[in-house]
Amino acid sequence: MLRKNKISLAVFLLALSIISLIIVQSYQLYHTYDRKSKELNDNIQSFQDKISFRHEKAEDYRRYIDIVNDDFSVQYKEILKAEFENLIPTQNITISDTVIMNNGVPEEYLVIQGRAFDSISGLSAEQRVLAKDYREIRDVLQGKVKVIPGSIDSSRLSIELNQKVIQQIFKKAKFINEMMVQSFKENILETPQQRIDLVFLDSIIAFELKNEHLPKNYNFCIYQAEQKPVVFPLSTKNYKNSIPFDSIHKVSLFPNNTFSDPLYLQINFPQRGRFILKEMTLSIAGSIIVIVLVLVAFVFMFKTIIEQKRLSELKAGFISNMTHEFKTPISTISLACEAIEDSDVNKDENANTVSPFISMIKQENRRLEVLVESILESSRLEQQNIKWGKDSVNLCEVAQNVVENALFRVGSENCSIQLKNNKESIVALCDRLHFRNLLTNLVDNAIKYSEGKASIILDIKQNTNNVVLTISDSGIGIEKEHLDKIFDKLYRVPTGNIHNVKGFGLGLNYVKRICDGYSWDIKVTSRFGQGTTFVITMNKE
Repeated sequence: MLRKNKISLAVFLLALSIISLIIVQSYQLYHTYDRKSKELNDNIQSFQDKISFRHEKAEDYRRYIDIVNDDFSVQYKEILKAEFENLIPTQNITISDTVIMNNGVPEEYLVIQGRAFDSISGLSAEQRVLAKDYREIRDVLQGKVKVIPGSIDSSRLSIELNQKVIQQIFKKAKFINEMMVQSFKENILETPQQRIDLVFLDSIIAFELKNEHLPKNYNFCIYQAEQKPVVFPLSTKNYKNSIPFDSIHKVSLFPNNTFSDPLYLQINFPQRGRFILKEMTLSIAGSIIVIVLVLVAFVFMFKTIIEQKRLSELKAGFISNMTHEFKTPISTISLACEAIEDSDVNKDENANTVSPFISMIKQENRRLEVLVESILESSRLEQQNIKWGKDSVNLCEVAQNVVENALFRVGSENCSIQLKNNKESIVALCDRLHFRNLLTNLVDNAIKYSEGKASIILDIKQNTNNVVLTISDSGIGIEKEHLDKIFDKLYRVPTGNIHNVKGFGLGLNYVKRICDGYSWDIKVTSRFGQGTTFVITMNKE
């Protein structure tokens, strides 16, 4: 029963270990998934911010490109004339075209020429400035006014003129004002469907997604301020107006536009879970391999335990059958010896000669019977269905009987056994035969492992809740390294020069099994060369 409990406990602990391992690995994988999910959310948010920035800049360029690329050379010349006259009071201002070679490349320039008249002195002077011939606004922002070599004040005048022209373009020019008004009207009056080119936005997302470490399959949706998705009459395959609005993972499409109603972009990745799991392939594979290896080890150990259990049962059955078979010839030999000793049978004149041999046969046969009985008892204890009887047993009475039998076998000249409390009646619940065998084994061991005359003290004390049985001897003792092994089956302590100690190492194992069966506590102390003491604490109930 004890072995069965140990096997069950071992299987339970192994199963618990595997379950714990699976839980720990699952917990780690869950946290890894959660961490990678948060990292993916941050990457998606950064990607959406990038799309918003790129889209706004591209839309601004697309919206104003026609105006910016318009030919405004006429307006530019008028601004040059006005600003030239403001800087220097001149008359008869003319602007003529010219071509100047700049590093071998012909470039078109404007020559601004006027005559200034001083009414007081009556003197007049001609002023000329060379300016780049600009056709588009962006050319103005990048160009520089050139100076005619040899002109006294042309450098100063050209710098001032250039500054004035730029100021006029950005503050007073009529086409700039019209551009701003047109932009304002578009922002206010156009619907979300008119403000957004869905195909263009989809192409920006697809192009930018190529260089990002994100899932390549995506959907996106545009929401108005009231979280209402914008429905387009013609949409792309990636536009889904059924995506649930997420107030956290969204981005404004026109973050720098304060005039129009806000529009929000939300990009969704349907295969984000698969993408995260793919990122965790190494972690998942490692966890699976560990769990599989542990499971394989568990199955192998379980099969090994079952196989060992089966072999142990076969061995116990074989020993039991074998010892039963031995008992028959032992009994026959015993009867034959008794018959030979009978005077009616043995009338031979050589009876005195044969008698010592008959006694020897009887003695060895008795010894063989004891050994077979020990093996049989040990085999019985290994059976799982053994029943531990609980009868009221007078321990002192049984101990007295064991002491008398021991003294009869070895003789009082070879052994001294002191039984304390032999007049008392101390009762415990146990099986009388098992307790007798337990006590007999301990007494026999004390006798066998004593040099010279054995001196044994057997003490039984009754306490409130238990009974304490103590057996001490003054024999050869047990070395410390052997104390934790003396209860193992078939283990025998080396006896050095003592060669007359016989046995199979079953006695103390038998004692330990009885103590375990009744949940008794057994302890042993020994000092090598001075003796050994066994203390058994027995429950009264």
